Amino acid sequence: MAKTVLIVDDNEHLRRILSSILCASGYAIVEAATGTQAIAQATSAKPNLILIDLDLPDMMGTDVARAIKKNAKTGHIPILGCSAYFGWEWREEALSAGMIDYLQKPVSSQLLQEKIAEFISLER
Repeated sequence: MAKTVLIVDDNEHLRRILSSILCASGYAIVEAATGTQAIAQATSAKPNLILIDLDLPDMMGTDVARAIKKNAKTGHIPILGCSAYFGWEWREEALSAGMIDYLQKPVSSQLLQEKIAEFISLER
């Protein structure tokens, strides 16, 4: 059975690109465009990993991560931040919110696939 990745980004075009890359690597994909949708999808789809942007239309990705990590049903899911926000303070904020790592956009498809393969195995 394929591992599932929840892609959370409000940019539909980018979600399609990421989905294509990850589908080609054998992952099943679930998508969300908002933080509210992401929290609902994390609970219902039970993904093996969440790839999340920090800048979402209804809340920050860090707030979404905190909500997902607080929930006993979803707290075990590794969350990988991926955003255009630059600087060590964004990485620190992402990690303090419970994300396992933070990648700055644009990110190469090779690095993204490597990180997902590494972290998806950490799901408990």
